[in-house]
Parts: sequence; C-alpha cells; structure tokens
Amino acid sequence: MLAASTGAAGTVALALPASADAHGIVGKADLPIPVWLFSWTAAIVLVVSFVALSTLWRAPQLQQEHRRRLLQLPRVLEWLAGLLGLLLFVVVLYSGFAGAQVANANFSVTFVYVIFWVGIPLASVLFGDLFRALSPWRTCGRVLEALILRARGAAGGGPLLSYPERLGNWPAVAGIVGFAWLELVYVERDNPSTLAALSLGYFAVMLAGMVLFGVEEWGGAADAFGVYFNLLSKLSPLVRSEDGALQLRRPLSGVTTLRIRPGTVVLICTLIGTTTFDGFSNGGIWRNNESSVQSLFADLGLSSIPAQELAYSVGLVLCILLIIAVYRLGVLGVGSVSERYDTGELWRSFAHTLVPIAFAYVLAHYFSLLLWQSQAMGYLISDPLGDGSNLFGTAGYQIDYHVISYAGIWYVQVAALVAGHVGGLALAHDRALVLYRDAEEAVRSQYWMLAVMVAFTSFGLWLLSSVGT
Repeated sequence: MLAASTGAAGTVALALPASADAHGIVGKADLPIPVWLFSWTAAIVLVVSFVALSTLWRAPQLQQEHRRRLLQLPRVLEWLAGLLGLLLFVVVLYSGFAGAQVANANFSVTFVYVIFWVGIPLASVLFGDLFRALSPWRTCGRVLEALILRARGAAGGGPLLSYPERLGNWPAVAGIVGFAWLELVYVERDNPSTLAALSLGYFAVMLAGMVLFGVEEWGGAADAFGVYFNLLSKLSPLVRSEDGALQLRRPLSGVTTLRIRPGTVVLICTLIGTTTFDGFSNGGIWRNNESSVQSLFADLGLSSIPAQELAYSVGLVLCILLIIAVYRLGVLGVGSVSERYDTGELWRSFAHTLVPIAFAYVLAHYFSLLLWQSQAMGYLISDPLGDGSNLFGTAGYQIDYHVISYAGIWYVQVAALVAGHVGGLALAHDRALVLYRDAEEAVRSQYWMLAVMVAFTSFGLWLLSSVGT
C-alpha cells in the first residue's frame, strides 16, 4: 500500500504505471510524526469511536436508506454514457493492438490500471454506480437482449437460461482474483497488446453471459467489475432510482441492503486481500525473502519467470486467506456472546461491514498513483498510440509531482484507513442492535469486531510504513 522511500524512486515508479514497482507506492520519508504514534492514535480513535457508539447509538440508524429525491435525470444521459464507455473501450483495444508496445506511452495501460481500476472505485463512492451506465459490455448486452426479445416475440420473454443460484458471486470472485493476478503477478502485465487481448476476451465472456442469462442477472452476479463497482457505490450518498431520479440517502445506509449471495463474503475479503498483497509484496519482508521463496519452485525444475509468478501467486492466495481468517475469527467471537445465531448467519449478517474497509485499503494504497499518474491522460489522449501524434494539442503535457508532499499523502492514507474502519464499526454496531435483544448484548457482541477493526487498521498502517525497509 505504499511507496518508494525516496522522491526519485517514487517519480520513476509512477512513470511506469503497470510495472512491478508501481502499484500506488509513495514514500514515507521525513514524516513529521513517528509511525508508531500514527498507529497508537489510530487504535485510540477506534476505541473512542466504539465507546461513543456504545453510549450514544442505542437504536438502529442505518437499516433504512431514508432517500430524498434531488432531480430527474434525462434517460438520454444513460445512453450517452454507454456510448462514451464503448468509445473508450474501442480506444483501449485499438491503442493496445496498434500502438507502441511501451507501457508509459500507450493509452491502454494507464487507462486500465489507473483510470479504470482506481478512478472508477473512487468515483463510485462519490457519485454512485456510474459504471452501470458506462460499462461497454452492459451497453452491448442491452442492445442484443432487446433484439433477441423482438425476434422471439412476446411469448419468448425473459432470458434464455436461468442463472444458477448456487453460482452466486463466485464468477465475480474469480474475475477479481484474475485481474489481481494480472496486475500483481503476471510478468507481461504491462504489455499493451496482451492487455487489449484480455480486455476483448473479458468483453466476449460478459456479452455471452448476458445473452444467455440476462443483462441484469449476469451483470449483478458474475461481472467482476460491475459487481465490484456496484458494491462500492453502496457507500455513496447518491443513488439512482429505478425511474431515473437522482436521490440522496443517509451515508453508509446503502450498504446495509447488500444482497448476500454465495461467494459475496469471499468477494469482499478478496478485495481487501489483493490490496494487502500489493502492499506486502512491495515491503521489506517480502523483498528480503522473495528469492528464497522462488528458489523453492526453481528446485522443482521451473525456470526463473514461472518460479517468480508461482511464488507471487502463493503470496496472493495466502493474503486473501489471511483476511478471510481474521474476519472468520471475529465472527466466531461475536457468536460466542449468544447461541441465538449460528456462525454461518453471522458470517453473512456482518459481511457489509467490510465494504468501507475494502475501499479504505484501495484509497490508501492507490491514492498517489491516481493523483499523479492520472495526469498522464493529459498527453495520452492526444497521442494514444505513442506514435508522436498530437490530436488535441496536449501531447507536451507533463505530470506535476509537486501537487502534494509525501507527508501529505501519508496523512491522506492514514485518514482513509481510520475513516474506513470507523465506518465498519458503525455498520457492525448498527447491525448488532437489530440482531440482539438489548443494547448491552449488542455492545458485548462487538468487542470482537472492534478487535478485527483494530487489527485491520494496524496491519494497514504497518503495510504503509514497511515499504522499502
């Protein structure tokens, strides 16, 4: 979740957005406050927040969204957004296949790893589920679905097949793990043509799924990016109603309505776990022992690159399993307070409390990458192929790395982690008030969840402070 230990190293890393050392890394040099003080302060804030919630929050407040209508959005905006998303997707494919095969000179690499993977999650929390309208495969899926329904006639309404309920969000889990593997493990991750080919393949799979099972059902369960961005959009105070109206709702209340399908809880833990591995793999412990881990696989007869990819794959899986285990431990602790609910029910009931933490980890980890490398779109949009073009007169634009100091980024990262975990505490406390018969029992059930939040916060801060040490 962090960055190079010096300014020069940070500049080089951010100039190559998809390289092994450029996953939102930013230095912690010259911090005005020691790291240990940040950690203790964060833990104290969580404990104080827990005490305040226990004392002042005696009835559920977030189980109802309490929506308020703001304005009616013209329906044409959704189709214009769909066309924009489709146009950007075409540019990604064209630049990836036809452009210079150099990561920092090709539109596709920066767009996918920075704008798409980091920018849309932030926009989803701020403005709601924008990707629902922008998604190129959803736009094409809706058109194909309408054509198929017209061809089949009124008697042939509905999707061709019923989506298997047991599949739930497991395809989305596989998609997120796959993208994380591409970003963090695969050696050729910053090859534009490879990225374009994988994007086209994903588009084809999504389109096929939407034709067979329906746009809404497949998109809401199996589309990894659609499910992920929609999940984060539930943290937003803004939401679009079924009739196209923009509505305002109580902060955090949207995530309490999260539909828990098979695989949903693992999906949320996976989001935290993949970001965790990104930070851990850039830290001193991994760097100092990486060669030893790789040698274990090299001894099996693998060459250096497959051994490296296998070592990183194991690290990625272990980080995901670690997050699942920590949450499971918290759930077991909650269940020890009362026998009224079994572990499986509690596992599902408190899953939504991890969503603010997932976003906090993403924001803390990738903030510097988004702030700096998104500026590269200024020149890439004029020269998407990296062939010297200057379509909009901005090919000479340069990234300004002085818009914020390293210490300033550190403060943002810490604030994101603390705010995300306080939000998780609030959601857990509110849900406990619904599940348990009195406020005192609800508070007792949350001691373990407090421990989980403190553990996640401390671990996140340790990741932020350990890079390069």
